[in-house]
Amino acid sequence: MDIASLVGIIVCIALVIFAIVAGNGVSAIKNFIDFQSVLITIGGAFCAVMASNTMPDFLAGLKAIGLIFKAETLDTAGIITKVIELSNVARKDGLLSLEEASAELNDAFLRKGIMLIVDGTDPELVRGILETEMTSIDDRHKKKIGFWQDVSSMGPAWGMIGTLVGLVNMLQNMDDPSSIGPSMAVALITTLYGSLMANWICTPTANKLKVKNAQEMAVKEVMIEGLLSIQAGENPRVIEEKLKSFLSPAEKEALSAATGGGEDG
Repeated sequence: MDIASLVGIIVCIALVIFAIVAGNGVSAIKNFIDFQSVLITIGGAFCAVMASNTMPDFLAGLKAIGLIFKAETLDTAGIITKVIELSNVARKDGLLSLEEASAELNDAFLRKGIMLIVDGTDPELVRGILETEMTSIDDRHKKKIGFWQDVSSMGPAWGMIGTLVGLVNMLQNMDDPSSIGPSMAVALITTLYGSLMANWICTPTANKLKVKNAQEMAVKEVMIEGLLSIQAGENPRVIEEKLKSFLSPAEKEALSAATGGGEDG
């Protein structure tokens, strides 16, 4: 599990609750609970986003929040190590030997690239096919990111709608001065709910999904460059140095220590 996402969300709401009860006691929490405001703000925001999407896309967007809690399994340095191993196999035994080696690969994208090479596909066509698949994956991810960005923008908007509804109701009952304060408080709660929804859940979710997508795209770029280098018959040491450009200085040092540099075969 991704601890950062879990801790961040829990601590955010904990700080808000602490600020509410610190000066007025636990009983103050009930002042911030209003079911009608929840219906207008949260219900309205999600229904508006539903109206902007197909039902499958809407459901897929909802489910995407679970991705922010999954621990990142992408290992760029590990992928580079695997590409170097494959380049050594190809250098020693030829490109056709990669077919057997690909059976041990867990990554479908890398395995697909290997099979294209083994089949003798033109390098430019290999790049085109893999980049098209990468673009397709990126587009699917951006739909889910866009879903949470849309909810983030709808939350405050529907919070303001709820506030306006509350103000209208308040102004309709101005003959009772004692009700003005409580009515105003209820009207403002919808704005609070909208801001909380946007900045506590939706924006962090969209941003985390962006980070994960960028990491995945970077790993796939490494795979494409590595596969084309193998197909071109480049020296494994040269391939290693080329792919290291995708890594941070610390990752480069760790990779060098682990591999000892590419083999010349």
